[in-house]
This record gives sequence, C-alpha cells and structure tokens, in this order.
Amino acid sequence: MTTEITTEKPGISAAIIVQDGKVLMVRRAVKEGALSWQFPAGAIEDGETAEQAAVRETTEETALNVKALRQIGHLPKHPKSGREMFYTACEVISGEARVADDEELDAVAWVAHSEIAEYVPYGLFGPVQEYLDGALPH
Repeated sequence: MTTEITTEKPGISAAIIVQDGKVLMVRRAVKEGALSWQFPAGAIEDGETAEQAAVRETTEETALNVKALRQIGHLPKHPKSGREMFYTACEVISGEARVADDEELDAVAWVAHSEIAEYVPYGLFGPVQEYLDGALPH
C-alpha cells in the first residue's frame, strides 16, 4: 500500500480595499506570469481564515491596518496563477498605504473605477468587479 503525498499549495487571500472612491492595488516586484498589478494578497497560513489572511497580508505588504467586512467571492482556480483565490472586502482602520515589503512589492496605487482596466487589462473576477461597480463612483 502506497501513501500518496500531496503538496497542495495553500489558497491565496486577496484584500479588496476601497477608500475615498478608489481601490488599493499593488505591483509585484517579480511578476507572476501576466500578473503585475493586483490586490494585496498572499497565502493563507495554517489555522487562518481567508479574512484573517487578507488583513495580515495587507499590513505586511502595505503597512495599512484594515478590517475584514465580508467575503466577496471564491475562485477555485485563478486563470493566470492557477491558485485557489478568496476575495475579501476590507476597510481602512489606520495608516497610509506604502510599500512595506520591498522584496514583494515595488509600488502601490489607489485606482479609480475608470482606471482599473489599465492596471488589469484581462479583467477582474466577476464578483470583485460587481463589488467595485457598487463601491466606486464611475
């Protein structure tokens, strides 16, 4: 009898943070294929919920303190990265967004609704786009 060892990669949790009519996006220092600009995100650690991971990753990457509002959506397999994705709406508690982890990021930007396609030309996951359509002026 053989024991199968699986090296399943953990899911990725992304924070969708809206403030002053814009959404926070970060640019990876090292591109993940076609992914360059994306939302603050990272792997969900053992014993952590997707919401907790979104809050932690946002602080680690951007020095922004946020709180999770609600889960927006779940994607079993991201079309660009192949990773399981969770999207969480978050709101800013304190701080100013900046590049806090310069090994992972090289820029942060507050993006208006009309500019999203310039940052993410292949489009956003449907539920995320719908959330931003309702949360951002356009």
